[in-house]
Amino acid sequence: MPMQQDVERSFEELVTQALQELPPDIQAMLDNVAIFVEEYPSPHLLRQMGIPPGHTLFGLYQGIPRTARTSGYNLVPPDRITIFRAPIEAASRSPEEIRATVKRVVLHELAHHFGIDDDRLRELGAY
Repeated sequence: MPMQQDVERSFEELVTQALQELPPDIQAMLDNVAIFVEEYPSPHLLRQMGIPPGHTLFGLYQGIPRTARTSGYNLVPPDRITIFRAPIEAASRSPEEIRATVKRVVLHELAHHFGIDDDRLRELGAY
């Protein structure tokens, strides 16, 4: 199991590095958000999201985007960003590709935290 723990720790370090590379003003705007790394999305989650069998998910944002928060936003659990390790690694051909995909997925999910939806990300050329 130590080898598996090393792989997980290394992947978590890539997520941490992607966050540390954000401009300081963006880092300062991260508010009430927690970031997790999980092995896979659960089959239940994939069904719930309408993702067909054979497809998977690299990351997921769950929460109230900053643009939707009102003055009544208080005592709310943190938004949750989950990065899924195994699907990213399975889709990547090299450590460099893993690193680039992790960074892209972290930025994508953070965009949702800031209220940018998938349609707008497509318009901006993020896909």
